[in-house]
Amino acid sequence: MKTRQLTATEAAEALALKPQTLRIWRLKGIGPRYVRYGGPRGRVTYRESDIEAWIAERVHESTSEESAKASE
Repeated sequence: MKTRQLTATEAAEALALKPQTLRIWRLKGIGPRYVRYGGPRGRVTYRESDIEAWIAERVHESTSEESAKASE
């Protein structure tokens, strides 16, 4: 199954973020998974399926549930 590749700008738009936020998250290892082509300074893309999975991991029913998961 083929998944759509988004540019960093498209991914940021899909997440309602600035592209710079995704850059910072890549450095910190806290954002959605990404693909880099062409070495350490190469082009970065995000698979749409990885963005959807990352969002799904952050869905909560309540703030107490969110707090409980954070303390695990």
